[in-house]
Amino acid sequence: MKTYTFRGGTHLREHKETAALATERLPEPASVSIPLSQHIGAHARAVVRPGDTVRLGQVIGTVEQGLGCPVHASVSGTVRAIVTRRNAVGTPIQNVVIDNDGQRLWDESIRARETGLSEATTEEIVEVVRQAGISGLGGATFPTYAKIRSAVGKADRVIVNCAECEPYLTANHRLLLERGEIVISGLEVVMHALGVKTGILAVEDNKPDAIAHLRERLRKREPLERGLDLRVAVMKTKYPQGDERQLVYALTGREIPAGALPADVGCMIVNAETAAAVSRAFWRGLPLVSRIVTVAGDCVRQPKNVRVPLGASVQDLIAFCGGLTQTPKKMITGGPMMGYALWDPETPVVKSTSGILLFSAAYDRINTLHSPCIHCGRCVAHCPMHLMPNYLAQYAMAGDYDRAREMDAMSCVECGTCSYNCPAGVEIVQYIRVAKGAIRAGAAAQAAART
Repeated sequence: MKTYTFRGGTHLREHKETAALATERLPEPASVSIPLSQHIGAHARAVVRPGDTVRLGQVIGTVEQGLGCPVHASVSGTVRAIVTRRNAVGTPIQNVVIDNDGQRLWDESIRARETGLSEATTEEIVEVVRQAGISGLGGATFPTYAKIRSAVGKADRVIVNCAECEPYLTANHRLLLERGEIVISGLEVVMHALGVKTGILAVEDNKPDAIAHLRERLRKREPLERGLDLRVAVMKTKYPQGDERQLVYALTGREIPAGALPADVGCMIVNAETAAAVSRAFWRGLPLVSRIVTVAGDCVRQPKNVRVPLGASVQDLIAFCGGLTQTPKKMITGGPMMGYALWDPETPVVKSTSGILLFSAAYDRINTLHSPCIHCGRCVAHCPMHLMPNYLAQYAMAGDYDRAREMDAMSCVECGTCSYNCPAGVEIVQYIRVAKGAIRAGAAAQAAART
């Protein structure tokens, strides 16, 4: 069986124990706190007020200008308050707090589609995706409607990113096994919007059951349009195989230039759960109000994959998974390589929450040896972007951000491969993040001075 891969990267300890656990649905919480910004772009503005009655799927926040996504109620009930709280990265965001009435009454505007895919125009699909509030569910949270629109006339293929290369995370794996046909359906909708004939489901070879299931689905499925080339591509299990640059290069041999997008080299990439959300929005009129989250780590009593209404708290998830076996030293949203540490268990689940991981001190790599760089070159050998992370970190430590920029610090995708492979325990990627922030701040200051 042919496998596709890229140069660099590393094989991580996978910890995919939850891959065998079927997705469970979180019992609806008594209340949800829904942030009005769960996407790249402008924050949404609340269109409801305290005391308002809302229904499941009703728009509660809109973006009137610029890039952004509407936000919808994930439960039916009454708006208790509109409050400001900090998100996982510390940014203050308005939240709509809804007391759940437990009735799951859907908004009257939600209707299933009455006509076929062949009759849909590109702009119609783009508008459906926009109104559904779909942003990239792999973690980047770029509004999907804008991604589709920007790829029109450029892309010659659509790739569904099913790699899920971060350790512990298995939400996409379960989705492929349990609802693979919806992922394929979403792929077809995006392909039709772009007018392309080639669609690829890219799956790492550590998911043989998902590969076999998707191939069987494709074999039995009657394509909605003639002449479509739909296939499963098997990727070598290696981190960060799910990064769009590595994915495109592995499948096509095309390199995405610095500052460019996959569409600039003919590829449109959507995450597996994003594709499923596109299908639900197009065929059933459903907005994005829930997602699958992997809850794992050595502090979790019963690790699970859980479908969660957006706005439910991390504490709700922990309780559903039987609580904790010990006090965690670190709580992470997302994967252990690129996720963010959380400080508040009341933090709400949002569109980018692929996992909640809770680790004891024994599992925390901060406890490993820290020493100066020993110049072993492992970070260079494993860097998937072919950079010199050792020099970038040293320039960042010295505050020499001009040299870091000259060494192409801005091309770093912050995957953490360098830090993972560093025997000295140097937090290389964190130093590079500091350098990138300083470079951006300098560029913004120069732009402001020119105006």
